Amino acid sequence: MNGFSHLTLTAFRGFRDFTLEIEARSLVFTGPNGGGKTNLLEAISFLSPGSGLRSASLREVDCRLPANSGTGARAWAVHARYQGRRGEFKLGTGRDPKEELGAEESTGRDRRLCRIEGSNAKTQAAFAEILSILWLTPSMDRIFVERTSARRRFMDRLATGLHPEHPSRVSAYEQAMRDRARILRGDGPAMDRLERDRWLGGLEAEMAAQAVAIAASRIETAEALNAAMADAVGPFPRADLAIDGAVEQSLADRSALQAEDLLRERLAGARDGDAASGVTQWGAHRSDLAVTFHGKALGGAALDAASASTGEQKALLISILLSQARLQRARRGEAPVLLLDEVAAHLDPERRKHLYAEVLALESQAWFTGTEAELFRPLREAAQFFTLRDARALRDVA
Repeated sequence: MNGFSHLTLTAFRGFRDFTLEIEARSLVFTGPNGGGKTNLLEAISFLSPGSGLRSASLREVDCRLPANSGTGARAWAVHARYQGRRGEFKLGTGRDPKEELGAEESTGRDRRLCRIEGSNAKTQAAFAEILSILWLTPSMDRIFVERTSARRRFMDRLATGLHPEHPSRVSAYEQAMRDRARILRGDGPAMDRLERDRWLGGLEAEMAAQAVAIAASRIETAEALNAAMADAVGPFPRADLAIDGAVEQSLADRSALQAEDLLRERLAGARDGDAASGVTQWGAHRSDLAVTFHGKALGGAALDAASASTGEQKALLISILLSQARLQRARRGEAPVLLLDEVAAHLDPERRKHLYAEVLALESQAWFTGTEAELFRPLREAAQFFTLRDARALRDVA
């Protein structure tokens, strides 16, 4: 079984100094609200590309306890040992302590360090080459009815599980888009029209190349998940996924090179409008994840996930997560580590039983949290149980 065997948190939210020695099998953390359960899962989520399960800024994660304030305040850090298909790795991440105002070598911007075996990794995407982490939290229960950006981030996390290079492509695309917007605003060094157009052309070419690669990964992931869900059994509903975006649509009847040419043309033609509005009209950042409820209809059309009941939406999310985990196990040789925050609270006993059985069958570590240990009774023989209170973990021996 793949998973973590050691975890250390330093100055991370409510954890001043926290160490956990565990076995590489599933864990259950129970205790009162405010005890640190979600914070613990968030810390683990930072051992993957991105800004964690709360999409927090680096400063938000700093410990706010009185003992970690003033000039002696420490930057947060997470260290872990992970055992997977490629062996054991020492992983670490945290806010760069040099990036403090007035500190020597400071750039004035917060930066996250990522380390593997004690050496700095070039990008966060290096974590995705070693392991995959998926999570489900109560805040995601409304993902189908909230902003497009939340669904797009969810889709990109799914794509990362099958395409470890995906985060690097998204990062490169977003950087090129920011640079283009800056030039359109007139920021930066003065340049004549010819030089400006040359810079914009290069950035738009980079955006187009990365956007098409991003779109192709999203499409392939959605299609693979649909196939995986078609083979699923059990009480969770089946979802049908599709990507709704101009770049993805252009790949339906064009080659990748033709799709790149089309996006470059659209970006060049939209320069004046983008400069005036401050919004980039075309690109992979405009796409959305469309999810429908397989086998159910509303008004003659497939039932959109946004129109389903709250319980159905939760069940659809779990269905997608389980299918992704099975798919990664088949593709990568091991399933992702699962972070399941309060996932059992609103499930009926039959669905809880099936969820636990599916997770254990993946042979990958899962981290469950909840307020009541009774909900996790079926896992008593298979998982490690802890009570988490006031950011302190006590192993249950019952």
